[in-house]
Amino acid sequence: MHRRLVIVVAAAAVGLASGCGDNDSGTSVPAPSAARRITVTSSAFPEGGTVPRRYTCDGENVSPPLDLSGVPDGAAELVVLVEDPDAPNGTFVHWLMWGIDPHDTHWAAGQVPKGATQGRNGFKKNAYGGPCPPKGRPHHYVFSVYATDKTLTLSADATADDVRRALTGHTAASGTLTGSYGH
Repeated sequence: MHRRLVIVVAAAAVGLASGCGDNDSGTSVPAPSAARRITVTSSAFPEGGTVPRRYTCDGENVSPPLDLSGVPDGAAELVVLVEDPDAPNGTFVHWLMWGIDPHDTHWAAGQVPKGATQGRNGFKKNAYGGPCPPKGRPHHYVFSVYATDKTLTLSADATADDVRRALTGHTAASGTLTGSYGH
């Protein structure tokens, strides 16, 4: 009797650690069960640094250069989600992409990786929309990258919530880069 209870408790713990059984409303993607981390960097700004004007609505409004390391072998695709959690009306989506070749780990400024699909951002465009906060305190911009263990099946008009749902249980690794910008 005790042996069965231990097995059931262990199975439940593994399920919870992998994000299974998580009834989150879709505001975040569960951490990968193996806790694999992708390192996301940019030559334009360091972690916690200021996003240069060029990459904002006050400048050229092009995506910053991004470099990734630690993408696991066997990843099916990469997904990018850039959000402003400080937006006045809730988290604002600035960029959404999926279908990125997991071997394509360096993107120049303004580059969309070959084969990627860009979803609709908060500006109602299928493109990068740079930081554009109202006057006041700086906002944070979180560049999240996810490696999947299978190719995601998403329609071209998928939203960030659709992508989050598709990632649930299929995230092999993830990482973030956070910058700030304000007037």
